[in-house]
Amino acid sequence: MLVKHSVISNIGRLSSLSPSSSVLRRQQFLVRTLCGSRFNPLKLIRAMSSTSEADAESILRTITPSLDPKRHKGQAGKIAVIGGCREYTGAPYFAAISALKIGADLSHVFCTKDAAPVIKSYSPELIVHPVLEESYSISEFSEEDKRKVQDKVIGEVDKWMERFDCLVIGPGLGRDPFLLECVSKIMLLAKKSNVPFVVDGDGLFLVTNSVDLVKSYPLAVLTPNVNEYKRLVQKVLNCEVDEQNAEDQLRSLAKQIGGVTILRKGKSDLISNGETVKSVSIYGSPRRCGGQGDILSGSVAVFLSWAQQLKSGPESPSENPAILGCIAASGLLRKAAALAFAKHKRSTLTSDIIECLGESLEDISPAS
Repeated sequence: MLVKHSVISNIGRLSSLSPSSSVLRRQQFLVRTLCGSRFNPLKLIRAMSSTSEADAESILRTITPSLDPKRHKGQAGKIAVIGGCREYTGAPYFAAISALKIGADLSHVFCTKDAAPVIKSYSPELIVHPVLEESYSISEFSEEDKRKVQDKVIGEVDKWMERFDCLVIGPGLGRDPFLLECVSKIMLLAKKSNVPFVVDGDGLFLVTNSVDLVKSYPLAVLTPNVNEYKRLVQKVLNCEVDEQNAEDQLRSLAKQIGGVTILRKGKSDLISNGETVKSVSIYGSPRRCGGQGDILSGSVAVFLSWAQQLKSGPESPSENPAILGCIAASGLLRKAAALAFAKHKRSTLTSDIIECLGESLEDISPAS
């Protein structure tokens, strides 16, 4: 029995071997000898590997609201993106327009004055607020005047805050010190107003250097890529990324930050709030064009807000809304990316993936 237990407990390692491997055949023979001819190790491998795999399509169908003619504008979601500066105007656009393409009713962008005309020119569908300031525009100001400018920026955002169902903080934000200081205060304002927010891009640079901005806020979602995740692990856990124990390390990281939800982007997206770990591996594309993370952050915001609406309804799901939002957004982006790649192959761009969002969601969760 000890031998049998040892073999079974190590079967997960077989998944890394080719089915034609002589090592695998010998392992299978040993397992059949110990456990009987009906025992199928490959089925057990799949079962074990799927223990954390989320049913993304089922979750998408559950939390996507039906298109009800009795609803009015705004009830399907009001999203705001905090980001966009002189150098980066595409990222906030991608996040904001993706939210609309999925089904949010209104999508706002709070950006710098230089970025606003460019972002406005991309689409008339977005509501663009040119209220953020960078250091160069106030370099001649006294410290007192700089504080007044900061108060004005915060005040402009505060006027809208209670209307939003979720914020996306970071796409195209840049790393200007004054701008980051303003955004840190916007994050505190969102927490005070109990508004969920998704942190991506340079917002993660800000959070990595000031973890307390999100610590113990259950409505915060972080969506790091491989490099952003590495910096976060080094800062919070004081170690290097451990790919051999990826799920346990992600759980520890989320728990150490007080239960925030982290969506670690990768070949398989891993999601944890410090308690559970879920993965999303369906679909996907080999194309790695820039901007897909912005689609994801805007998508998470929409699905998180829809999951929040379910939570306040009569059939409230037991799962964490942030976890549900991440799973749904990851699954949809992967399906849209696969569809876009099937059409465009190597020339697939982020804009092509955005155009496939609606079709992908309709395929999983028909509007009627």
